[in-house]
Amino acid sequence: MPTSAKTRTDEVLDRVRADILGGRLAPGERLKFAPLCRDYDASVGLLREVLSRLAEQGLVLANPQVGFQVTPISLDDLLDLTRTRMDVEGLALRRGIERGDLAWRARLVAAHFTLANTPRRDPADPTRVTPAWETAHTDFHDALLSGCGPRLYAIAAALRTSACLYRRWSEAIDSTDAARDPAREHATILQHTVDGDADAAVAALSAHIELTTTLIVASRNAS
Repeated sequence: MPTSAKTRTDEVLDRVRADILGGRLAPGERLKFAPLCRDYDASVGLLREVLSRLAEQGLVLANPQVGFQVTPISLDDLLDLTRTRMDVEGLALRRGIERGDLAWRARLVAAHFTLANTPRRDPADPTRVTPAWETAHTDFHDALLSGCGPRLYAIAAALRTSACLYRRWSEAIDSTDAARDPAREHATILQHTVDGDADAAVAALSAHIELTTTLIVASRNAS
């Protein structure tokens, strides 16, 4: 019975998380239990556990007066998040290069091979990034962070999850690849990493993170 209950919680967690990252539940939206119970066919107790776990991931805020809400987003928060990600992910990658073993490098090379050979654009709708590429992209960045040790990895991974909240803002500038070359960016990060050049790898990763934010800010200022 406990296994069944845990499985059901994880299922609802995955659905709510996907709806937040996909924009169905908008940033800043209050998460009221009655409609959530109906939409996800779940009890208040189960949803309270799910929302508490999402709050730990930074996707939901818990306020004693307001209750739960999707984490709001803003340009100021994006800039702060970007600076923090550059510091933390850079440190995680540097440690990975210093202490990562052959298995870590092999995982990273394999993840990049999958990413490089997965079509980024949907042929039926060239403005959309394919789900397979999104998954491969996540796996590559996860592999980059995974060599640093569990505590630092957990912090870095949580920051990357928070950055996913800004994905809808990036859609306006991500409909074409004219502003950037993601394949080259990823290949550069990989090459410096497997070469063991920590300074160059961290600089390439930081530039990769910062460019996304720069394009989002420029897009928002122009709108």
